[in-house]
Amino acid sequence: MTTRAAFLSRPLTAVIVIVVAVLLDQAIKLAVENYLPMHEAVPVMPFLALYRTYNLGVAFSLLSGMEREFIVGMRVIIIAFVIWLWRRTPNDRAFAHGGFMLIIAGAIGNLIDGFAYGHVIDYILFHTATWSFAVFNLADSFITVGAGLVILDELVSPKDKQNPADH
Repeated sequence: MTTRAAFLSRPLTAVIVIVVAVLLDQAIKLAVENYLPMHEAVPVMPFLALYRTYNLGVAFSLLSGMEREFIVGMRVIIIAFVIWLWRRTPNDRAFAHGGFMLIIAGAIGNLIDGFAYGHVIDYILFHTATWSFAVFNLADSFITVGAGLVILDELVSPKDKQNPADH
């Protein structure tokens, strides 16, 4: 086992990474709430703008018509499931453990928004003159990068050489 893999599999490391990520997410959202105008693009680069809006659903406004309690409950179940996956994953799977930490942090960040505001605060907009991507936030980015790390782990980690018929 590599030192990095062992480090990322430790519960204390996970808690520290998750807490720091959630605090960063919430600090940025607080600044966005206090200083960024609602539904008004603030250009950062030719293809990037800050654009404050509210998401009543989950990613890309899916399930926005559902009750708040359902959305909150679903986020809690997802967090619990990812914690379960993290605990069951072998300690040498560094990318998976890092990914699970980011997914949990992002889900907690958006869960806090749901409790505190009744919606998620989104503020990052990628766009061109003829196209724009969904508005999202740092917590969404954590979830996306975390999922990518879990997929990368599946692609690059050594596979068990046992015959599947033996199980």
